[in-house]
Amino acid sequence: MKFPLRRALFSASALSLIAAPDAVVARQSNAPEDDRSSANDLLTDTIIVTASKTDPFQADNQSPPEQIAIPADAAGIAARTPGGALIQNGALSGQLSYRGLFGERVLGRINGQRFASGGPNAMDPPLHYAPSILIDRIEITRGTAPVSQGPSLSAAVNAQLVGTRFSDTGELAANAYAAGQYRSVDNSYAIGGQIGIATLRWRLGVIGSREEGDDYDYAGGTAIGTSFERQLYGVEGGFRAGEGEFFVEYRRSETDPTGNPPFALDIVYFDTDFLQAGYRGQLTDDLHLELRMGHVAVRHLMDNQTTRQPAAQAMRARATFADADTNTGEIALRFGSDWRNVTVGGDVEMVDKDVTITNPTNAAFFLEAQPNLSSERIGGFVQWRGGIGAAEFELGARLDRTSQTAGVPQLGTAVPMGPRMLAAAFAASGREQSDTTVDVVARAWVPMGEFVPRVTLSRKTRVPSLLERFAWLPTEASYGLADGNIYVGNQALEPEVAYTLEAGADFNGEVFTFRPTAYYRRVDDFIQGTPFDATVGVLDTPVEMVANMNGDPTPLTFRNVDAEFYGMDLDFTVRPTARVLIDGTVNYVRGMRRDIDDDLYRVPPLNGRISIAYEGDRFAIGGELTGAADQNAVSISNDEDTSEGYVIAGLFAQFRLRDGVKLEAGVENIFDTFYQPHLAGRNRGEASDVPLSERLPGYGRGVWIRTSANF
Repeated sequence: MKFPLRRALFSASALSLIAAPDAVVARQSNAPEDDRSSANDLLTDTIIVTASKTDPFQADNQSPPEQIAIPADAAGIAARTPGGALIQNGALSGQLSYRGLFGERVLGRINGQRFASGGPNAMDPPLHYAPSILIDRIEITRGTAPVSQGPSLSAAVNAQLVGTRFSDTGELAANAYAAGQYRSVDNSYAIGGQIGIATLRWRLGVIGSREEGDDYDYAGGTAIGTSFERQLYGVEGGFRAGEGEFFVEYRRSETDPTGNPPFALDIVYFDTDFLQAGYRGQLTDDLHLELRMGHVAVRHLMDNQTTRQPAAQAMRARATFADADTNTGEIALRFGSDWRNVTVGGDVEMVDKDVTITNPTNAAFFLEAQPNLSSERIGGFVQWRGGIGAAEFELGARLDRTSQTAGVPQLGTAVPMGPRMLAAAFAASGREQSDTTVDVVARAWVPMGEFVPRVTLSRKTRVPSLLERFAWLPTEASYGLADGNIYVGNQALEPEVAYTLEAGADFNGEVFTFRPTAYYRRVDDFIQGTPFDATVGVLDTPVEMVANMNGDPTPLTFRNVDAEFYGMDLDFTVRPTARVLIDGTVNYVRGMRRDIDDDLYRVPPLNGRISIAYEGDRFAIGGELTGAADQNAVSISNDEDTSEGYVIAGLFAQFRLRDGVKLEAGVENIFDTFYQPHLAGRNRGEASDVPLSERLPGYGRGVWIRTSANF
């Protein structure tokens, strides 16, 4: 069942849902209060779906939406932001595409902590470690991320999990949050919560969740190989000292066998430990300190035996072990008030990675595809917040020095000659690179009552990833492109440099709000997969011969090209009566190569959503339409297929059983529409109802029910 997208997006007669009764007041938060008070919030794109905005550069706090079934993959929540789109790579491996950029170009963090993905194909992008049932809010920078948040070519995303709050009185008090959801389309459940005790001076809490789901249904079949399992548990604490807080937190995330049909292998496990500690708060009236140190250890196994149907034959059986360790340290000193200040700071990030491919039926077959990779970065920044007359501004600059190295790969005796030749050539190469990068961001806005015009100019950079530089063995590892192509690294890569102009305005009236933004981004040395050589399909190099052994005679290598992006996005709300609320988003981006006549790869089409809700005293009902247009502007050089547009509809209801206790339910994809999002990964599972190499379809019709309580 198809509808004209443009008419649907702008017609208030065919709407669906939006927020619940408490969508027009601040949502109760179980995250520590001090996390909300950072001056960095003024520099990030805060889409607060639960309260009106007061500053055009606050972080877009995208709380878990009440109008849909909360997806296990938190990227599905983040993708609802203006400028966002979801790269669907399986139940727990999705990525946020923001204004056409994704992967490591969008900085991802959990509770403010940055870290490296453990999977060579990004089966664990940062939001993998934020179970949706435990999310308090997802902060998404509004456009280009400020320099204070660290290197990032585009936006920065931070998932803040629920946490224990300090007591409001001198008495010892307990606070807790609990939630659970059932979803019929994949027979999944999610339960999670937090409980803690606190006084005015200290707080101590624990957090935990469990999620499990079967293969999901779509209109016309079942996507075999999409089941998932994950659990998380942890402890946190804080101690107030004067006007600041010392804090510490530890979490353990365990992903059990989970299908990933867009990839050649499925998740067997991710066992990941998060530890961070620090201080945040006022040292004096005009001096604020933020200090943070962290460690993340990822241990990962993926194979084509445990969940893949049918399992690979013995000769092609593979089990890949991957480790990643990240150590970070950050310090920032802010001199002045919240509105007039200078902040100086520095940060260090050290990453170590190892990836070994094995055959579980043959102990003599193993290859170190990413041998002892290491990246060390040290950086510093200065940021000035001030004003001239009615205009407010923020200026920032940062300098980073990054050094990357790779070890010598070890191979088993059963490995054939082709990979041995490539390993020897890699061992004889330089295997090290250093880059110095400079970022500059300038933001300005003019508060004019309900109307606030704004503009951003920036120069942002990204150093090539360890994978892009040192992937000596032709494999499908591509940080989540999941397109079936085989890629190989390139040690000659230069850092990407993006020059961006963004302009927009916020109108915040009592009945109507409207926030459009237009942007243009020119990227020099953009890194993209390109044909390995000029004789595509002719097997005249060792790389092409090995790639052909792995099923692809036309491998791609990462190269620097020139690119540009332009587009616009907006969000709006309309309250025609006291009990009716309408809202929506519209996103458009175009990405093109500047060095050749071609479009860029995996850029989302025009898309958006629109919703309407009727709010009673203790209930709300409504519905939502979500859709995308055809995408015909595709990359010819990457053999990208076009995609068809779609519109899907859902219904929603919410009931407040008492203060802090909600019961929610709904129907998703009510017309059981078949659709294949343009950014969905390609199916690799032979036993699925989804044909081989076809894009994964979206979820079919199903019902869901959820309850949550704050105490």
